[in-house]
Amino acid sequence: MAGYSTKLGTCMQGDSLDVLRTLPDHSIDLIVTSPPFSLQRHKSYGEVEQNQYVDWLLQFGAAAYDKLKDTGSFVVDIGGAYQKGQPIRSLYPFRFMLRMCDELGYCLAQDFYWHNPSALPTPIEWVNKRKLRCKTSVNTVWWFSKTNQPKSDIRNVLVPYSARMQDWIDRPQDFVKKEGTLRPSGHKMSIKSWAKDNGGAIPPNLLQISNSDSNSPYLRYCKQLGIKGHPARFPVKLPEFFIKMLTDENDLVMDLFSGSNTTGQAAENLGRRWLSVDINLEYVASSVFRFMDDVEQAEKNFHAIMAQKELYL
Repeated sequence: MAGYSTKLGTCMQGDSLDVLRTLPDHSIDLIVTSPPFSLQRHKSYGEVEQNQYVDWLLQFGAAAYDKLKDTGSFVVDIGGAYQKGQPIRSLYPFRFMLRMCDELGYCLAQDFYWHNPSALPTPIEWVNKRKLRCKTSVNTVWWFSKTNQPKSDIRNVLVPYSARMQDWIDRPQDFVKKEGTLRPSGHKMSIKSWAKDNGGAIPPNLLQISNSDSNSPYLRYCKQLGIKGHPARFPVKLPEFFIKMLTDENDLVMDLFSGSNTTGQAAENLGRRWLSVDINLEYVASSVFRFMDDVEQAEKNFHAIMAQKELYL
């Protein structure tokens, strides 16, 4: 298959179902991916009709199940959509979630929601034109696990304390007036517990990550070389969060629909081995820009990958 490799990973053009079949069972620690969404309007990166979407996507869940380690996870970012010609939502993200668990045997470890504060006011018909609905700025991110005990450590994804919480840690005596006082929850207040600094706060399952990148090396090289970048990139902080929480160094991370290979970049930066697959050769070739230091090197590698097409015909 055409593609390229880095120190820690490989990106290849092909059908990820075919690639999964070649991998040993119990070899993948984490799959984190964002498949083409089921949209009503045609997109250049492809999509699947809503009435076929769940069956189509379940193929990948089924193929991945035996390839995951028992401690492994399958994280999938699914954008919702409205039903055709109607201002009501399609239920396919939830049907997919239920069937992954009921039919394929996955566990729903936790539901996450990715809020993109910079999302445009869409869908145009119901938001901009008719003004019947609020803009959609939240994607569902399902965290499936193979068993009920997946590898996970939230200490790797702690977030900075709020100013208020930092005050409590620095000056607990100002907030705990009497040791052992009962809180409304029934817990006893303790100066010792309030003064403990755990290195950060536990993050919520609402991930607020802006998708407003406009000047990354990937986009700069695409622009300079006249190559159309992938139109549906997700921000590197999204796969980064799950890679940090659900894997250790040298674990294997896979992306089944890699697009511009944001997942591969995040895994490489975090010292994880990775494998990314996309059906579109041009997207695979341009994703090498994420690992290049200058535009000449980027152009050379892009054309070398595109030339591989002739070898696999």
